[in-house]
Amino acid sequence: MDDLRKRILRTETRIDYLTQVKGSCGWGNLSQFQERIRELRRASYDIPEAQLQEDLRQLEEGLRFLEERCEESLTPMERVRIVRSPLRFTLKDILENVYEDYTELGGDVDANIDPSMVTAKAIIARRVKDRLFTQQVMVIGHEKGHGEEFRNGGSAKPWGNDKALRYMNVAATEGIPIHFYIFTPGSFPVEDSPGAAQQIARNIFTLAKLRVPLISVISEGGSGGAEAVGLADFRLMLSHGYYSVISPEGAAAIEGKIREGEKVPRELVEACAERLAITATDNLRLGTIDRIIPEPALGARRDDFDFFRRLKYEVIRATDEVVLKTKSLRAFRAYEIKRKQAEEVAGEIRYSMAVSWDLHGEEAKRLLALRSRKYRTMATQAFGGRSRLDRPLSRLQRQAERLYYTIRYDVLRQQHKQVKKVYEEVSGEGSVFLKNLLAPFGGVFDFLSRKPEAIEALPAERRPIPGEEEPVEFGDTYTSPLANEDRTVTCPNAAARGCKDLWVPDLYGEFCGVCENCGHHFPLEYEWYLKHLFDRGSFREFNGSIESMNPLGYRGLDERIVQARSKTGRKSAIITCHAQVMGIWIVVAMLFSDFRNGTVGAAEGEKFVRACDIARLKRRPFLAYIHGTGGIRIQEGTLGVIQMPKCTMAVREYIDAGGLYIVVYDNNSYAGPVASFLGCSPYQFAIRSSRIGFAGPRVIRETTGQDIPPDYHSARNALRRGHIQGIWDRREFRRNLHRALLTMGGRALYYR
Repeated sequence: MDDLRKRILRTETRIDYLTQVKGSCGWGNLSQFQERIRELRRASYDIPEAQLQEDLRQLEEGLRFLEERCEESLTPMERVRIVRSPLRFTLKDILENVYEDYTELGGDVDANIDPSMVTAKAIIARRVKDRLFTQQVMVIGHEKGHGEEFRNGGSAKPWGNDKALRYMNVAATEGIPIHFYIFTPGSFPVEDSPGAAQQIARNIFTLAKLRVPLISVISEGGSGGAEAVGLADFRLMLSHGYYSVISPEGAAAIEGKIREGEKVPRELVEACAERLAITATDNLRLGTIDRIIPEPALGARRDDFDFFRRLKYEVIRATDEVVLKTKSLRAFRAYEIKRKQAEEVAGEIRYSMAVSWDLHGEEAKRLLALRSRKYRTMATQAFGGRSRLDRPLSRLQRQAERLYYTIRYDVLRQQHKQVKKVYEEVSGEGSVFLKNLLAPFGGVFDFLSRKPEAIEALPAERRPIPGEEEPVEFGDTYTSPLANEDRTVTCPNAAARGCKDLWVPDLYGEFCGVCENCGHHFPLEYEWYLKHLFDRGSFREFNGSIESMNPLGYRGLDERIVQARSKTGRKSAIITCHAQVMGIWIVVAMLFSDFRNGTVGAAEGEKFVRACDIARLKRRPFLAYIHGTGGIRIQEGTLGVIQMPKCTMAVREYIDAGGLYIVVYDNNSYAGPVASFLGCSPYQFAIRSSRIGFAGPRVIRETTGQDIPPDYHSARNALRRGHIQGIWDRREFRRNLHRALLTMGGRALYYR
């Protein structure tokens, strides 16, 4: 009888789980099942055992039929509900069932207290012909828990991601692979030190060149929070998981323009989940993951031990594949892995071979090259503007340019530097030697020919006068169309600072959009910077033909892109160009808000990566000027969010090559770009009155339940937190940039 009551409880749990997956009990006849199981539970002591057993059997058969129907027709939103179920397994369950042993590791100072990010040193084993092989790995991932509020549903705080970064570096020092497990709807959007966006950017920047194999497994991959530990050499995804640029609820709130506090219609959430292409099958088709790990019907749960065996096999197999790709001698082992690596005997998976996961110098270099190539080729099908001849022609052009600049800078210039260095050393030694040798004779000569009045007649060396400003020469002129309006505006600081009303023609003409009294910066068009920042006639745009598309067929996006093109006359939200600043050639990537709010999709990411490559090739400084960005373009789904690691990897390679990467924020800059390829720059500045952060005030309120002050994202607070290195006045932008070009960066730049 006790067994029957346990079956009743298990059946009731299955009914509740199915109800949760479907979102209500209105599907099928779930409400009748719920009512029937409750009756059985209440009457279990009153009715005969045989009858109870028969009633329960019928109920289980009917429920099994419903589960099969549900599995066959799972919608994307139902998969989201599966991974959010408290019954689903978590990282702790994986540590217990996949790894032989593990030791959880805390972080450093404040980074120790974020329970939503777990790091552990673990041992994983495989049996090969009755011999047990064990290997050490670092396990890093989100811990959702089973309903514990203190874990924030797996949303790691900035110090949690900092803890992850700490042990990524430890793994690199010890030379052991890292297994990442992603269970997060997104990062916890607070700017407290070290800052959500800045810390994610640091993590991605480090992962780009970490010299150990990286394997990631995605169950719930939401936005930048997933990318903080998601850049990997091999990306696995669970069949019932989801991987998305934004949660379906967030996308629905944006698409439906839902006001704060209002409920988002369920139909719209379902539709957005469908349009975002978030399932494992979608992501495999888009090329953002490498393989799908199958789960049991309706998703794996805590007690699915067969699934854990399968998961262990897949992470070992993926690590073997990554390692073998770096080996010179690998053909037979790679074929064995591809064909069949293991077989199951009596419930235990036995492997046919063992692969050492240690990498040596050249193998680690090959690993990094493969990682770079992997991300460079992602989402290359998601933008337009290329003809069939473009690819071979551009390849030939790149090869010719690479040859030319290699000879110019790596051969001739290195030789010139070596000769110059030797000349300086020899002349320095020679001058000191001659000086000491001739010093007695010179002293006698000076004494005999000394004329005191002549010393006083020597002209004094001109020293810079304190406070004297360098002459500024502006390029071509540009007057904002706003200056044509005959009216006045009130400065936002008028009440606090006593600013007078400003006549618009003066404000947007002579004053460059700056209040003369308090220095408040009114927004100006990006064209103003194109004309006032660079030398006259030096602006040369490249890759202007690359255009934004609608790779997912997102409803309504085609019309919006057409409107943006008509409004701006451009094909994407980024301008890449060569330009001069006071005679110094630089490469510029300018994100401007007039085109789809400056959001970054596949086209923008590709243009940014190519600009990085050109700057690296020509040894020119690279300026990312952000006129404004609203983040990653959500309508491109994971093809958009993958631009975060892709662009960061290009930036990392440029900086490692000795380049100078400067980021200047203006107006509003939020979300993914700040949390990746912008936030990783060692030199970040902001135009006064701009706002910088990870998420807007509404998202922070809805996620954390806390209200924030109006100046939470101000440039001043960003500087105080250490997220930027300085605040610039718009009127001195050109002069400050020129000074930065002269004083920052290494010796690899072409003018040094």
